[in-house]
Amino acid sequence: MAPPVEWKPNMLARLLIATYLVQLLTGALLSAWWFADSHQGGPLLLLAVAGGVAWIVWWQAVIIGFAMLKSRPAGPIAPWIKAAWGEFKAALLIFGLRQPWGRTKPMVLPHEMPSKTDSSALPVLLVHGFICNHRVWNKVAHALRHEGHTVLSLDLEPLFASIDDYAPLINHAVDTLLSQTGASKVVLVGHSMGGLAIRAWMRAFGTEKAARVITLGTPHQGTQVSQWFSTPNGRQMAWHSDWLADLSQSETPAHRQLMRLALTHHDNIVHPQRAQTLDGVQVTEFTGIGHLQMCLDNDVIRWLVQQVHDAQ
Repeated sequence: MAPPVEWKPNMLARLLIATYLVQLLTGALLSAWWFADSHQGGPLLLLAVAGGVAWIVWWQAVIIGFAMLKSRPAGPIAPWIKAAWGEFKAALLIFGLRQPWGRTKPMVLPHEMPSKTDSSALPVLLVHGFICNHRVWNKVAHALRHEGHTVLSLDLEPLFASIDDYAPLINHAVDTLLSQTGASKVVLVGHSMGGLAIRAWMRAFGTEKAARVITLGTPHQGTQVSQWFSTPNGRQMAWHSDWLADLSQSETPAHRQLMRLALTHHDNIVHPQRAQTLDGVQVTEFTGIGHLQMCLDNDVIRWLVQQVHDAQ
């Protein structure tokens, strides 16, 4: 048995805060220089701050727009435009307002409504993806707790480690849920890279504690976006990487029987989208939503809650 793993500080929150401070200062200085040079009227400090905020929003739009254009699938443009706008809003909410702020350590969240508590309601572990933290799951966690499930959403750290290094963290979180709820199994839900981390956990620790594994927008076959990243986990997520091939070969039909996959045809991070399947695993397809939106979309969340319920 692996030794207990302690929760670590939230590295991504600190990184995002530092990034936004630099962007805010850069945008404010550029705005102040422009307004002063052009002799525009108005309170210079207020205009500079507004310019700094606009600079942050602008770069978020550029990043999302580039990713959406690069990953655009063939087909009607209307769902793609809907996904692009929704993904931009999701990025502002998740990266700008949720992930940098609030509590810095994950914690077990008990059910919210005692009247809906069911002794058979399985605890749920939520595992985020690449360059994210546990706060990407706020809406999903609320929906699951509303249905009587105890929820834990953990942080995968260090941010840029091998995906295999996250397996002990996941195992520690699973044991934490089991010890605090008295359950014998948990449902594990992974978004993006989190789905691969859960599969790495199954390879390292087995499936005896898993009632079901659900993945959202996970690059099961890899993604062409990962060529931008030279980190260990980025290389592992490369399209048809050796690591993914070895992971797939390690899985038995029993592993695959536990799994349920969801993908979106307009995923701006994991593409080609329709290829993200695994032999013997049921796949549910969504459209008109982006990669981050899978953690916010009402239809996806309803599907997820139903999958957790069906695992009872």
